[in-house]
Amino acid sequence: MAEGKVVGLDIGTSMIRVAIGEIDPDTGNIRIAGTASRKSAGLRNGVIVNIEDAKNAIKETIDAAEQNAGTTVDSVITAIGGSQIESQNSRGTVPVSSANKSTKEISRADVERVIECATAIKVPDDREKLHVIPQNYIVDGIGGITDPIHRMGTRLEAEVHIVTAAKTIIQNIRSCISRSDYILDGVMLKTLAQTQSVCHQDEMELGSILIDMGAGTTDVLLLLKGAPIGTFSIPVGGNLVTNDISVVAGISTAAAEEIKVKSGCCWAEGITPENDFDVVLPGVGGRAPEVMKRSQLTQIIQARVEQIFTMVKVALRKNTGDSIKELSGNIILTGGGAMMEGVIDLAQKVFHTTSVRLGVPESLGGIEEDYRRPDFATVIGLVLANKSLASGKDKGRRAKARPVRKEKQKGESVLKKIFKSLF
Repeated sequence: MAEGKVVGLDIGTSMIRVAIGEIDPDTGNIRIAGTASRKSAGLRNGVIVNIEDAKNAIKETIDAAEQNAGTTVDSVITAIGGSQIESQNSRGTVPVSSANKSTKEISRADVERVIECATAIKVPDDREKLHVIPQNYIVDGIGGITDPIHRMGTRLEAEVHIVTAAKTIIQNIRSCISRSDYILDGVMLKTLAQTQSVCHQDEMELGSILIDMGAGTTDVLLLLKGAPIGTFSIPVGGNLVTNDISVVAGISTAAAEEIKVKSGCCWAEGITPENDFDVVLPGVGGRAPEVMKRSQLTQIIQARVEQIFTMVKVALRKNTGDSIKELSGNIILTGGGAMMEGVIDLAQKVFHTTSVRLGVPESLGGIEEDYRRPDFATVIGLVLANKSLASGKDKGRRAKARPVRKEKQKGESVLKKIFKSLF
């Protein structure tokens, strides 16, 4: 990574987005120097299916971001999500070792041993560990401890969240980045990156649900007591909405996508006589254009988005069990689908709660702040989570994605420690 810079790259099904962050020499904080987004190519449901097409789209987007930032970069951090991601919770227990038999003070070595014990699970040969995230430490039966070092005890337990990804998917990502003539500094779970840009600490402590509404998939991350407790993906997204419009209206998918973005709404109760305008449907094969009322378009869209939210709700119950009863924070919507009018109202209806909000990245300066949208949550999160690269603290970290190291900081939340020691 060029000195003082960190680049986030989000390779999505429909769009590729890039954000270039720079360290402000006066404050030491990250400033967004430039962003860019371009139509994606070579991907299906978040998976690279044509490396050459994907490579060209990635190169074009990074070039555009470099022009907007007035700088050049040589490496990137990228994100991964979708059905190729799997996760599970695990637990390990070790006795506390001590050189002096009269004291049993927990050391860094004890923490490393218990994490190693908790992660000693069999992972299929076709998968690799992406993240190992400590959730909770328990000392002699007393839990809720985020940093057990220097505490007195005889038995140390750790609960961790393990995220794995398909090796071939990561290999394809590495190949794409390499062929684009950039170095890959790491691969990060996209919903985990988003927590850094759109989640507040109190939300993560109380328990919240982050829903990334992508074009090919809908990815979900559950947070409780400052750490992830569940990760899963629904294999449907905004492309199904586009397809519904295309089939019902008898128009091309490209025209349906444009109409969805410009005139789409997914909340019928929000349509009034004042905003129920005519939507022009382009003619096909010489056929004259037709007109559809916006209220009709909304009915098509709402049915599909409501189905997606319902699928998420069912999967939440299946994947979390009783843990879902402990969540008292917010439902946070990110991704391109979260930008549709009425999405908050529909989510409130499906999940039976008013605690729903959009995940909008905070202001990080820059000439333009067009990144302050839910669809930029991933790339801004990647930049913020990897600030140490820009500050020069991790110059040796390059060329491949690595699992999370065990945290080495004290007095901070679990996720803050994780973000300082990724890959």
